[in-house]
Amino acid sequence: MNEYMQAIVIGIVEGLTEFLPVSSTAHIRITQGLLGQDAESDYWKMFAVVIQLGAILSVVIFFWKRLWSFAISYPKGESGQGQWWSHPLALVGLSFVVTALPCFLIDKQIGEFLENYYVIGSALIVGGILMWLIDGLFSSRATTTSMEPMSLKQAIVIGLAQILAAAFPGTSRSMATIAGGQVMGLSRSAALEFSFFLSIPVMFAATGYKLLKYLLDAPTGMSATNWGVLGVGFMVSFVVALLVIAWFMRWVRTRGFVPFAIYRIIAGIALIIWAAQ
Repeated sequence: MNEYMQAIVIGIVEGLTEFLPVSSTAHIRITQGLLGQDAESDYWKMFAVVIQLGAILSVVIFFWKRLWSFAISYPKGESGQGQWWSHPLALVGLSFVVTALPCFLIDKQIGEFLENYYVIGSALIVGGILMWLIDGLFSSRATTTSMEPMSLKQAIVIGLAQILAAAFPGTSRSMATIAGGQVMGLSRSAALEFSFFLSIPVMFAATGYKLLKYLLDAPTGMSATNWGVLGVGFMVSFVVALLVIAWFMRWVRTRGFVPFAIYRIIAGIALIIWAAQ
């Protein structure tokens, strides 16, 4: 399979899994292994991160009206009586800051874990169990049904939960954000919406950092083929993710996260068995 076809396959996997609480990073890494890609290749490591920006841009397109309403209502909110630090945009920014610095400091460790299928499989299993328990225990106790009344404490805890997801590939950024939000009293839909919006600054920063680091470190830079393959993966992930978002929002409101938890547990066990062979 040539590099362009590999980019299409990985782009589809990324678009399908970026916003589902099943870990897009784990699925991309597994797909790369199945495709026979070099696990030590700096280019394919960078590719796996940067194409996630395509999926994140789908959030901007899908939620543009909501984002615009947040932008024009800042800093006092739609009621005109809020405070700048409690505005949804400020809370997203706070959660991002809480996540970003620790993740930058442990970037090397994250890269090492990405090459360890046992770590990824274990994170899938543990994350699935936790998500199952949290959804069952906290979904009926939600007190915050939208982003507007969220508190600083809720935003901080969600940011801290994302650090765990970054440190252990397979945990899932989406799962950590949603589960952290549910524990802090957010409804399923509110936790999911915050997860979508928080993904924008987090992934812009992560993809920008990885691409810049690769360009600075690569001895020969990026060839036209390299850029083309990256562009194909980016566009495919964007289109597929745009289709997934609407479906996922409808699913979560009515059915919850248990099916994804079961899938994570099964996938994690299968991965560990495969890695052991």
